[in-house]
Amino acid sequence: MRSYVYGDESGNFDFSDQEGASRYFILTTVTVADHAIESDLLDLRRDLAWEGEPLATGFHATNDKQRVRDRGFAVMARHDFRVDATILEKRKADPGRRTQPRLYSLAWYLHLAGLIPALVAEHDELLLIAASIGARDMRLEFQATVENIVEAQSPPGILASTMWPSATAPLLQVADYCAWAIQRKRERSDTRAYDLVRDRIASEFEAFRESEPT
Repeated sequence: MRSYVYGDESGNFDFSDQEGASRYFILTTVTVADHAIESDLLDLRRDLAWEGEPLATGFHATNDKQRVRDRGFAVMARHDFRVDATILEKRKADPGRRTQPRLYSLAWYLHLAGLIPALVAEHDELLLIAASIGARDMRLEFQATVENIVEAQSPPGILASTMWPSATAPLLQVADYCAWAIQRKRERSDTRAYDLVRDRIASEFEAFRESEPT
């Protein structure tokens, strides 16, 4: 059986202590066996457009109004999916990793190193779809990281990967909502959204809890 892993990030790449710089960079994936949730989210998006909320590029937790988020999470609650998160507290990163591509690559490396063996044990095939980002060097880092992990952690032909704009895939928007919920808990001790997806969360790995991997 083929399953699907959709990944998105929350937090930014500002490593300063200035206002607006996130404390954490969090990579979150949502794993599903089917796409039933997408149909329900598209139905909700059409209903919201009728009500004056156009959501021109789909759902995006940071920008959506609270009433939109409430209804988005309500749709998600009707479906089964697995959430995994890798959490990097940026100030604890080695100075050599404090660049966009290096931290991004490390996040994916750590995330997939833990996730792929667990999923391969339960699924015949996996398609990994990451939310695309504009920087070419980060896209190349992502592809190289995935290829290295796949080679080390899974038999040939088990996993394929690609990057899509979030607006093209409602399940990338689900990953965005889950990443936002985890980020709000970490950054602001606000668990309102986190509690809505808590029972779907299979893992939250803190990358720098003790010491940074070499």
